[in-house]
Amino acid sequence: MSSIPDPDLQALQGAWEQTSLEDSGVLNPIDAHSAPGAITTITGDRFEVKTVSGEVLLAGRFYLDSSTDPKHITWIDAIGEDAGKHLPASYRLEADEFVFIAADENMPRPTVFSTVAGQTMRTFIRRA
Repeated sequence: MSSIPDPDLQALQGAWEQTSLEDSGVLNPIDAHSAPGAITTITGDRFEVKTVSGEVLLAGRFYLDSSTDPKHITWIDAIGEDAGKHLPASYRLEADEFVFIAADENMPRPTVFSTVAGQTMRTFIRRA
């Protein structure tokens, strides 16, 4: 790994609001890891999802590789049912929109931004 910070890592820093969710082919299902108005905050290689009232829904860390096509990100939740698992994902980051599609642990990393069983895709917009 290079010691030069990844420009995508720098661009991800800050607050993001989820605008859509697709899970195993279902659009916007009920989700324990997000809530209306919930904000995902990225600081360094760590993330935290909080409700508008400040309740932590999810937290953990990630690592990414923006040199691949599609770009790779791996999520490692610190709490919840997937705590400690390495969830392979691909992502797109364009201006103030961030989209990632993740698979369950030990599944192949998704390469298409459309879900099948065992995959979750989330879309976020930057919050000021």
